[in-house]
Amino acid sequence: MSPDKKKILTIVGARPQFIKAAVVSRRLKQADWVQEIIVHTGQHYDPEMSDIFFSEMDIPTPGYNLEIGSGSHGTQTGKMMQAIEEVFLKEKPDCVLVYGDTNSTLAGALVAAKLHITLAHVESGLRSGNKKMPEEINRICTDHVSDLLFVPTDTARQNLLHEGCAKSSIAMSGDVMYDAALFYATKSNDDILSELGLKPQCFLLATIHRAENTDSPQRLDAIFAALAELAHEIDVVLPLHPRTKRLLAERNFQNPNPERLRIIGPVSYLQMIALEKNCALIATDSGGVQKEAYFFGRPCITLRDETEWVELVNAGYNRLAEANKDKILAAYRHFMKNKPEFKGSFYGKGDAGQLIVSRLHAYLHR
Repeated sequence: MSPDKKKILTIVGARPQFIKAAVVSRRLKQADWVQEIIVHTGQHYDPEMSDIFFSEMDIPTPGYNLEIGSGSHGTQTGKMMQAIEEVFLKEKPDCVLVYGDTNSTLAGALVAAKLHITLAHVESGLRSGNKKMPEEINRICTDHVSDLLFVPTDTARQNLLHEGCAKSSIAMSGDVMYDAALFYATKSNDDILSELGLKPQCFLLATIHRAENTDSPQRLDAIFAALAELAHEIDVVLPLHPRTKRLLAERNFQNPNPERLRIIGPVSYLQMIALEKNCALIATDSGGVQKEAYFFGRPCITLRDETEWVELVNAGYNRLAEANKDKILAAYRHFMKNKPEFKGSFYGKGDAGQLIVSRLHAYLHR
């Protein structure tokens, strides 16, 4: 590597991070001043949740795959930190780039901070206000040890200022997931509609993966009871996260209406975009899917008690239904009668990747 080039290590480990990193990595690949090395922690190690994303999204092959796998939060994060530290000491990066709010994010951030390596956090400033969520702890800690804070919205910026983060460290980038949605929408794999026998605008797309729902029998039962009832009115498609599948199997879950409640395996990102573009509405506990619903003009029922994307709730595009059967059904019927008119853009102009790379260049060459 040329002595004039800067070295950036990008930490990823979970499916949403692959999507976000694809946007910035594509821009870094076009830049002549930087070498990027991707470090995959192995937090998502199932090929259906990991390998396919790198291939179909044309993400550079990871320079390191740490193969950490699952475990309790402390065990997993600790193992990641130990393995990441070895990589950092070997590679001696000029900058570490982390995304979102996973254990991989926190592990990379803490090691970078302790080794005094410049740390940049993409999608910083998000807050749910619920510290029982591991993601909330991860994002708060990461933000407060980062040198560069790339925020997707003004709400996120205000959160950081309220917490005392230096104004000079905050950069309004817009949302990298909006970049991804625009770029990959034309490449989506619409074959999945015919494979499942689905008609556009005639099905509800659902996703469930957050621990607050999957680890609570009461919440999970309520969500599936609502989906089963909705399946009498509209086809429901549920790509099932491997962890949710395992928990349902442990409880001997029986699908009451398999013809209309379609529980399928994990789908690729391009297949997911095709489902999002063509569904009537979405029910999810995923932060990323909430935004993608907005990007593609689809109403969203959020299966959580709170959301980081408060602007979507305030605008009427998203309704919080908790894990409450009656609230989920009410939200569905509201949206079927009152289709929101999607206006404006909360998440930038689709140039977040370029803005992030430009700010990184300026900071590392100051």
